[in-house]
Amino acid sequence: MRKTAVILTVCVVVLALAAPGTALADDEKTSTELSQDAKRAKINEVAKETLNKLFSENSNAKALYDEAIGWAVFDNTKVAFGVSGGGGNGVAVSKKTGKHAYMKMGTVGVGFGLGVNSYQVVFLFQDDVTLRNFIEKGWQADAGATASAGKNAAEVKTNFVNGLAIYQLTDKGLMLNADIAGTKYKLNDKLNE
Repeated sequence: MRKTAVILTVCVVVLALAAPGTALADDEKTSTELSQDAKRAKINEVAKETLNKLFSENSNAKALYDEAIGWAVFDNTKVAFGVSGGGGNGVAVSKKTGKHAYMKMGTVGVGFGLGVNSYQVVFLFQDDVTLRNFIEKGWQADAGATASAGKNAAEVKTNFVNGLAIYQLTDKGLMLNADIAGTKYKLNDKLNE
């Protein structure tokens, strides 16, 4: 009788563990959530480092940041072998609410480039409408979009244009008039769940 009871108990435990929605499924969900938390933490770390680097290289950028109602930083990689493409992740933050919106970006182009470039793009937002539209509707850099105000333009005060100030940094520092045309920025649904 005891042997039957032990066997029955083992069977019940095995079936419970194998059933959907049990501890095993919860562990998988926790693993996914932990992975997303780690990605968000990395994006936040890169954003903080990028802002610090920008401010150390351009005091005008710090002054605009202080005026801005929000900001966004994207870490990008672009690969070019005749045809270019790239992608990356970033975060847009409202200084009023502290709310973080995790985003992604992508770019495709045709040109004579060859190689891999890593860079960061910083957006400063002048008003709530521009920030909200950037986050909710996404944003695509048109043909005239440039990131500016590098070391060679230190004497020129960069201002908001259409509610935005945009900077691009590489491992060599802040770039002067870097072309960001053809790049699309939008919410990353997986990191905002």
